[in-house]
Amino acid sequence: MIYTGVDLIEIERIGEVYERYGERFLNRCYTAGEQLYARGRAPQLASRFAAKEAVMKALGTGVRGVAWTEVEVVRARGQAPEIVLHRRAAKRAEYMGIKRMALSLSHSREMAIASVVAEAD
Repeated sequence: MIYTGVDLIEIERIGEVYERYGERFLNRCYTAGEQLYARGRAPQLASRFAAKEAVMKALGTGVRGVAWTEVEVVRARGQAPEIVLHRRAAKRAEYMGIKRMALSLSHSREMAIASVVAEAD
């Protein structure tokens, strides 16, 4: 079984939310590792936000089924970004039989996009 999710978001919109709410927004939506990686840069914040939404779509939960910080985007130097699930998101993936998730991120000057493909037994 294959599950997919995709999300597209305006980088400026994420930048404006970050400017308005600062740390409150970051702590609500991003893990400490994601915050460190993005360093407040709107394109990186937006692509990770899109990734979280794409994962939630693949899990079938929408934004109310799991917390933003339960979906984490990690990236080792020289490696492709990966998804790490925590708490309820991990339980949902286990329930669905999901064994792997592939993530693709991209952005232009205006938009960020994320695509997720989840493979289940």
